[in-house]
Amino acid sequence: MKPYLLAIDAGTTSSRAIVFDGDTKKIGLGQFEFTQHFPQPSWVEHDANEIWTSQLRAIREALKQAKVKPHEISALGITNQRETTIIWDAATGEPIHHAIVWQDRRTSDYCEGLKAQHGPTITAKTGLITDAYFSGSKIRWILGKVPGAREGAERGELRFGTVDSWIIWNLTEGASHITDASNASRTLLYNIHEGQWDADLCALLEVPMSLLPTVVDSSGKLAHTSEKIFGASVPIAGIAGDQQSALFGQLCFEPGEAKNTYGTGCFAVTNTGKTIVNSTNQMLSTVAWQLNGELTYALEGSVYIAGALVQWLRDGLKIIENSSDIEALALKEGHNGGITIVPALSGLGAPHWDAYARGAIMGITRGTNDSHIAYAALEAIALSTADVLEAMAKDLGQELKAIKVDGGASANDTMMQLQANILGCPVIRPAETESTALGAALLAGLGIGYWSSLEDLKPLLNVDENFDPKPMDQILLRDQWHRAIAASKGWIKAGANLL
Repeated sequence: MKPYLLAIDAGTTSSRAIVFDGDTKKIGLGQFEFTQHFPQPSWVEHDANEIWTSQLRAIREALKQAKVKPHEISALGITNQRETTIIWDAATGEPIHHAIVWQDRRTSDYCEGLKAQHGPTITAKTGLITDAYFSGSKIRWILGKVPGAREGAERGELRFGTVDSWIIWNLTEGASHITDASNASRTLLYNIHEGQWDADLCALLEVPMSLLPTVVDSSGKLAHTSEKIFGASVPIAGIAGDQQSALFGQLCFEPGEAKNTYGTGCFAVTNTGKTIVNSTNQMLSTVAWQLNGELTYALEGSVYIAGALVQWLRDGLKIIENSSDIEALALKEGHNGGITIVPALSGLGAPHWDAYARGAIMGITRGTNDSHIAYAALEAIALSTADVLEAMAKDLGQELKAIKVDGGASANDTMMQLQANILGCPVIRPAETESTALGAALLAGLGIGYWSSLEDLKPLLNVDENFDPKPMDQILLRDQWHRAIAASKGWIKAGANLL
């Protein structure tokens, strides 16, 4: 009998749930946006309880659309925005502070100091750059700012988790406090060589180890849902951070296979197999997944702002009504009108890692219009991605042969063609662009034995379209891009020095 697999996709701007049948066909979807809180410039927060309630709504809606009862679900997989940090009371289950989102930059100054003193040691153990992006400094901030939090943590009364752990805690009514190795590897607290929490790093960041979840495999019978909460006791059989889940969903099981996900941010990941590749180009070494206790690694480059730039055009500038309108607007003129957009709305991620950079629109004239801005926004996302992929290729010592794509913006043909042109290699879009959710479902199916091995999954690949690169004059485009990036770097510090 073929299973029904439920994928929970706990994203940065919305809670989603998708029911897949045994042929990996999507048969039910629930999705609800939740509130984005911006208490200060460069701060980003979520209400963790709203994440949970919206996720529960999404689950119920997906089951309703699929016409599937909770007890008919064979297994559940969870994928999530990764570094977002939640701390809650173990007795009551109540968060002690809003979730601090991965985009949040409030701990940048602390991380700069930490990097100056301990950066090489932290990178050697974790594979990460010492940056506010990751969970460790966010945990320290909450414990230092919430009255009584540090004392409570030291008494073992509090729990920390990324969103996967928070959802699982709630689905199991507090019976399971777990995360998988891919999420653990995004905290600055996990030693990717030893495959465990690192006591020295926890001490360095002042994080009591009693806060931390148990690290488990990414696939297997890892926990069970509460019948009271879910409606049935169902195995939670897959867990992975969103980008690792997308890599799995794109069936990138061999070293050198790469994908790029266009979501709120943009995330390029390459499978490096059992080898940890130490980047010399500001990429991150990370855990891809852990199966049967064995770690598979990846190289990753993160662009903080991708789909979020389109959201800003919609909600901030209000030049489009829906995010999907950007392609039609961009094609009204069909070029950028000489402008360049730097999408550093939350600083710059890889390969620049400048927390103090800020966004800019360069080259504006009186002839600049909304179509030029829309087209330049698509170029900015493609150029940001190219910076990451080209740096990654240097680390791997080989040219990029092709890139698999997924996420919301991968449905934009104009942008995918731009991406292929700028990269100079084919861009491959699968028929199912829900690769992140699909990865969670595949891990869950593997975890209950519906598929017995990775080899069983490989025939599931179904390509929608290949975008082959077309010749274009990149000299001016790249020159403008690099000059605009240079001008945006260190903007806050430069401004502070002028005041």
